[in-house]
Amino acid sequence: MKTDLVNVRYMVNDVDAAVAFYTQYLGFTLLTNYAPAFADVIKGNLRLLLSGKTSSAGRAMPDGTSPEPGGWNRFQIIVSDLDAEVKRLKVLGLKFRNEIVHGPGGAQILLMDPSGNFIELFQPAN
Repeated sequence: MKTDLVNVRYMVNDVDAAVAFYTQYLGFTLLTNYAPAFADVIKGNLRLLLSGKTSSAGRAMPDGTSPEPGGWNRFQIIVSDLDAEVKRLKVLGLKFRNEIVHGPGGAQILLMDPSGNFIELFQPAN
């Protein structure tokens, strides 16, 4: 295993659907797939751990709370043309949480994976 990877774990409702989403639409490569429990995909130095309900990460906490997908945490993918990337993904039927937001550092939008986890697409200001 490479030691310079950044590992991010996402809880997902369907491991196979998550693998398809990240590999088909966002350019990740599949490393392992133990569906329905777990799979991991990689893009550059980002290793995304996709954990289903039957994975060790999906087990209930001592207080009975179960890990769930969603929330506002996300990782960011930098793109060179945000408008074109959003248009490409919308044509493919992907869902976004909002419209493009412009700020002093650039522009961003929140893409949703099949389980409702967010991916921030970001274009830096020139």
